[in-house]
Amino acid sequence: MPPRSPAPRSSAGTPTAGHGAPARSHDNPAGAPESPALEFHRLSQTFTSRGAEPVRAVRGIDLRIDRGEVVALLGPNGAGKTTAIDIALGLTEPTDGRVRIFGEAPREAIADGRIAAVLQTGGLLSDLTVEETVRAIAALYRHTLSVGEVLDRAGIADIAGRRVSRCSGGEQQRLRFALALLPDPDLLVLDEPTSAMDVGTRREFWATMHAEATSGSTIVFATHHMEEAEAFADRIVLMARGRIVADGPVDRIRAMATGSRITAVWTPAAGEPGPEDLPGVTAVDRTAARVILTSSDSDATARALFTRTAAHDITVTARSLDDAFVALTAETADTAAEAIR
Repeated sequence: MPPRSPAPRSSAGTPTAGHGAPARSHDNPAGAPESPALEFHRLSQTFTSRGAEPVRAVRGIDLRIDRGEVVALLGPNGAGKTTAIDIALGLTEPTDGRVRIFGEAPREAIADGRIAAVLQTGGLLSDLTVEETVRAIAALYRHTLSVGEVLDRAGIADIAGRRVSRCSGGEQQRLRFALALLPDPDLLVLDEPTSAMDVGTRREFWATMHAEATSGSTIVFATHHMEEAEAFADRIVLMARGRIVADGPVDRIRAMATGSRITAVWTPAAGEPGPEDLPGVTAVDRTAARVILTSSDSDATARALFTRTAAHDITVTARSLDDAFVALTAETADTAAEAIR
């Protein structure tokens, strides 16, 4: 996909928008301090309904995302991710705390075209073509990029004349991405952006997002695909039960799942130690063909397997981001349950 191209300039050197009007400038005044792209301060959200217990969806979180970062927001269902995104987009008012987008309240940032979103759902008029849909939404803004540019950047210029009803789920998601690009936002928020895409389309989409990130956009995305977070994010924010339980680079988050995984083809014979008796082993799982060991000392465990047992086809692997996700969210659940007791 083509990288972001600079806005065309008039003979006077002023950037021009898609409708021929001067484009807005997102630069800070000279000498002004630079505000973060997104900032939550003690943010909380509680939902109440008559006759039901209050639901604390977000519990006093603090979060700062600086300009140009690419951040994956991860967490199990009910972790508070979507609520946090809704608050950032001005769709929900927080019960407590403060949110700022480039130093502004969310609705001000949206009015200025500084933040845009690609959500999992959103009504598209099925009788319009792809290009007609983009032109219709462009008419709602004072200044936009050209329709042709956003179609190119979203990778759907070749289906501009196709009716929305004839587009696949992945193509409709790319259309939502094109709509989000219209105001040329500085912050893109993506909520499960590839949920309707096949493997090939997902790869093309992330190639496009790499171009956006390279051009300087700040990107925050929520996903259930761990490989997307590992491949694309600079930083991971992991939420569970309305709180942030881990925040840092991918390698640091992965390292929070301590130990290594060792698998082997092995049925202990008489006189051999059992899996639980091997040095370093902290957990044992079995399949029909293999034994799977979690070890805090993979060297010692592997040495014992080679020298004290008849195990073969032994493999040692580092713990994955999936392992860290399960370990950190499970630990949070156990801690919360203990606090309740």
